[in-house]
Amino acid sequence: MVGVGLFDSMRKRRRAKKRPGALRQSSSADIAHLDDWANVRKGVEAYVEPPTVVTETTVVLIAHDGEWTRRRIGSLEAAQKFGHKRSIPVYEVAKVGYPQRMRDYTERQRILQRRRRESGEA
Repeated sequence: MVGVGLFDSMRKRRRAKKRPGALRQSSSADIAHLDDWANVRKGVEAYVEPPTVVTETTVVLIAHDGEWTRRRIGSLEAAQKFGHKRSIPVYEVAKVGYPQRMRDYTERQRILQRRRRESGEA
């Protein structure tokens, strides 16, 4: 019987921590989702979020009623190109923040979800 040494698993964890994590990249599926989403909604604006340690630059599309979606976009330049091609205004979240209608929409969705849970709906 071959046993695992007490420190073997610790060594593996240490090695795994030293390897830099793979940055999640945008894909054609991300762009297709953004395209499809924007095509069926009114008053769409794009809000670009800066990259983080685990995710590259993302864009949040926000419709006139506050409904929103978020996907990876690659870079600020890619988001600007995406917006220009579709006549969608593009803003940097770090400079302008998120619009109030997005926060209002998210809060309405939480309230509706809580009501569904309380009434026994799934």
